[in-house]
Amino acid sequence: MLPSPFGFTTSAPELAWLLQAFVERVTGVRGAVLLSGDGIHKTSHGLDQDNADRLAAVAGGLYSLVAGTAAQIGDVDDSGHPRVRQVIAEMGTTVLYVCTAGAGSRLAVLVDTGTDPAVIGHEMVRLGNSVRTHLDTPARTSPSA
Repeated sequence: MLPSPFGFTTSAPELAWLLQAFVERVTGVRGAVLLSGDGIHKTSHGLDQDNADRLAAVAGGLYSLVAGTAAQIGDVDDSGHPRVRQVIAEMGTTVLYVCTAGAGSRLAVLVDTGTDPAVIGHEMVRLGNSVRTHLDTPARTSPSA
């Protein structure tokens, strides 16, 4: 598979099975999207392509807003990077969770309201920790002219 100009393969079937297993194993999860830090959809399960692309963009934006807020209020690590553990958005019947999933990657998960947030958080961290090196998104490079 050829790399994209964004630094990762345009299709990530080697990661798709991880998201599929996560969605099917964790009660209440409707879908999950793995995205780059700037909101580019890498792979997903439980959503069609258009909705996965939109969710990736929204999740990337939400995470960025929270990271910017953390930086503004001084909640940063020793290197000056904002410390964001998780972003949660509650809607009418759905909750969106977004967390870091490797260097430069995020994991967005849609769940039914009423699903135990501790279980979702634990399972998201577990997924991220078990495959962190596979989820890293390298910095973008300029395409060759």
